[in-house]
Amino acid sequence: MFMKKKTIAQLRHRVASTRRISVPAPARRSRLLRRAYSAEAAAKAGSSCEGWIGEGGFFRPRALLTLFVCSVAACSMLSGALLAFFRTEAPTKGSHSAGAGLTFADRVAYQRAIEEVYWRHRIWPKERPDPKPSLDAVMSQAQLEKKVTDYLRNSQALEDYGQQPIRAEQLQAEMDRMAQHTKQPKVLRELFEVLGNDPFVIAECLARPLLAECLVTDFHVRGQRSYGELKWRARSSRASAEYQILNGMAVTGASYTLPTISDGAACSDDTWTATSTTNAPSNRPGHTAVWTGSEMIVWGGYNLRAPTQIYGSTLNTGGRYIPSTDSWTATSTTNAPDARGGHTAVWTGSEMIVWGGYLPGVTNTGGKYNPGTDSWTATSTTNAPDGRGSHTAVWTGSEMIIWGGFGGKNLNTGGRYNPTVDSWTATSITNAPDARSDHTAVWAGSDMIVWGGHDDNFFLFDTGGRYHPSINSWISTSTINVPLGRTRHTAAWTGSEMIVWGGLAVTGFPTNTGGRFNPTTNSWTATTLTNAPSARQIHTAVWTGSENVVWGGIEESLEYPITGGRYNPDTNGWIATSTTNAPSGRISHTALWTGSEMVVWGGDNGAQLNTGGRYCAQGGPTPTPNPTATPTPRVTPLQRPRPTPAPRP
Repeated sequence: MFMKKKTIAQLRHRVASTRRISVPAPARRSRLLRRAYSAEAAAKAGSSCEGWIGEGGFFRPRALLTLFVCSVAACSMLSGALLAFFRTEAPTKGSHSAGAGLTFADRVAYQRAIEEVYWRHRIWPKERPDPKPSLDAVMSQAQLEKKVTDYLRNSQALEDYGQQPIRAEQLQAEMDRMAQHTKQPKVLRELFEVLGNDPFVIAECLARPLLAECLVTDFHVRGQRSYGELKWRARSSRASAEYQILNGMAVTGASYTLPTISDGAACSDDTWTATSTTNAPSNRPGHTAVWTGSEMIVWGGYNLRAPTQIYGSTLNTGGRYIPSTDSWTATSTTNAPDARGGHTAVWTGSEMIVWGGYLPGVTNTGGKYNPGTDSWTATSTTNAPDGRGSHTAVWTGSEMIIWGGFGGKNLNTGGRYNPTVDSWTATSITNAPDARSDHTAVWAGSDMIVWGGHDDNFFLFDTGGRYHPSINSWISTSTINVPLGRTRHTAAWTGSEMIVWGGLAVTGFPTNTGGRFNPTTNSWTATTLTNAPSARQIHTAVWTGSENVVWGGIEESLEYPITGGRYNPDTNGWIATSTTNAPSGRISHTALWTGSEMVVWGGDNGAQLNTGGRYCAQGGPTPTPNPTATPTPRVTPLQRPRPTPAPRP
């Protein structure tokens, strides 16, 4: 009945074979960036910028243009000055001479316009009692200036150290790529419009930051020591951005063409499209992901293939995927929380809060990440709950509630974290559900509903509880007509019901059963088995506004299915998801809903992954996207051992 130990060991510790490409060190370090590989060789070496490298191993050939940084002309930043830089009508799709130049103040003004578009599209959770603030309330002038300084530093370091400036043809190619591959054409049009539909401004203020970061990151992929030296030069070289700003380094002869943005027709229902891997975070399972309305942010997780540790290591890196430009940007590691996996993350409307997890060893630390400023702030540990992983977290509109999990033993304690005042309040244990981990939790508008999971003896629960933060009290969920006890299942909130589905059941096998819990009537209704997806565990689920979409996981046969299903609670019916162009099957991945698509990313299927897919589900009304990601249950050995990303510390 139990799998052989050898089989489990193979599943846990199987290392995907990798081929390392040896890159001879050049005689002069200043020639490193000139030694561009062909697209094929760059891909083998792990390059993420092959799209900007031409055939024959060199950057795409045109006349070399001097890097434009900015001119010495001063520009007032008084109110209304920004409007002077915007055209009242779109210019013709012709060239714009770089001779007009951009001052540092110009760039900051345009950066603010870009951030205003992103902020306008960021989700302000409907549960929040306070109105959405203005951009000025969440991003200071100094932070805007830092963003501009950072990308100019990166650009200048590429020229100073690599003697390879970013050229006009590369910026044009990046604009063309955005326009062709955008996943949010409406947003990209807004970005172009606030930049006056001026191809020169778009190239310098939208394309350059993305391209500079990708090339600097690519430098890191080719050699850690060289990357460190490059970043040092970017920070401290006399020829850094600030120095060149003061000395008025100008570019001559640059001209650009405004690309045509794709029509942006709605995605076709029941179709898959791969997510970009260019500049994507490293392969990982056990991470978290949230959707902000403007971007998907992934963070943390495991590197199970770390050669020096039997169970691998944890990560404190991440990335922001921006669909409008179809691009990845790394999250800062400055002041980031310690590397971890098995943690939780929620989106508050302005910040992502991560908390808890395994380092290895459990932790009660966390961090608040602001994507607008790319900055981290630690969460308080005063009165924080005990460290734990495999817990749950929900966002109420004003607080993050964490509950349960494993901290040396299973727990039935928790805490409410208020990010505004950076304080913790313990949740009551009176009438709380039994201690458990690998359960699920949803926010139901006024209370948190937890259900399922297992205890220290791996007893699987069919019980749960509703926690009311306003009165700090618990009420048990009904067990009449309740689904089979289970763990590693999923739960989604529809607006009136919680839908649980799948997981490892008390039978010792994965299940394809589920149930709908109505908190108003405290009652359960079974989900139909007709046309339901195959039984599985460690899958994901998202609520689209009309359907619960489940995908991925692992079956009893230890196969990783690329199948899934869309469950409609109104009809109690299932429709299979397409497998055409679907991502490879996986566990310990994340899934979130953007308003029109489900995005799955990362995970493990014997090999760690940094791939994913966007699944279009145009079945019902477009809802306000859920600000928190569906938590991925962390694997722990149960009655019938299954593959696991990492054992508990």
